[in-house]
Amino acid sequence: MNKIKENLKAGKTVVGTAGSPWVENMSMLADTDLDFILFDTQHSPFMVKEFIPAIASMAGKNAAPIVRVSANQPDLICFALDAGARGIVVPMVNTKEEAEAMVRACKYAPLGDRSNAGIRGDWGINVAEYTTKEKYREYLDMYNDEIVIAPMIETQQAIDNIDEILSVDGVDVLLIGPSDLSIELGVSLDFEGSVYEEKGLDIIAEACKKHGVVPGMYFIPPTMDPNFFVEKGYKFFTMPWATWANKGINNGLSSINRK
Repeated sequence: MNKIKENLKAGKTVVGTAGSPWVENMSMLADTDLDFILFDTQHSPFMVKEFIPAIASMAGKNAAPIVRVSANQPDLICFALDAGARGIVVPMVNTKEEAEAMVRACKYAPLGDRSNAGIRGDWGINVAEYTTKEKYREYLDMYNDEIVIAPMIETQQAIDNIDEILSVDGVDVLLIGPSDLSIELGVSLDFEGSVYEEKGLDIIAEACKKHGVVPGMYFIPPTMDPNFFVEKGYKFFTMPWATWANKGINNGLSSINRK
């Protein structure tokens, strides 16, 4: 139903890329071996509704849509889920209570408070088969199991509360906001230094391992090897697709005699 969740449970590394409203690009990217496309409404000028055509274009394809909302608010989370998101990212989650509120906003009763507006998103099911009350409850339970919930850890306060945050049932990924965390640790954008590694990466990875939650990076710093993070247990992150596309185009052109 949700390949991202399946791969995370299997211990596989899940890799995505940044999304945009441009339907042709998103449809093309969703056909690659990427696991997800992450649509951002926090640090972008776009609202969720502007991503709806791009998300719809991904139906039946390999990559799943995930949305980062701009704040931990039930209405914003509901908008993203109704648009078809199969995963939700919330920035600046600093306490257990905030993590609990996020989970409840993402899930239907009895596990949460999400308002229902019919079957939304591509879950690999035949919607027509889920019209009876028994089958509809089956859909709700499936959705509650399959939705990916990823609060972001970006502050010292969140690190101080990390065990409480990770104790919240329903949290699948604890996602580092690399830039904000480096600023909080007093080493702005110094992703390769010992302070960032020892006071940030290592503490978060160890806590996640203890609680059975996957640690992730919103992005891999451009000068660093993704496998450095994978070896530490960070198995959920994005990579910039344009760089790979440029390499692929150039590789294709190199096979043609153009002289």
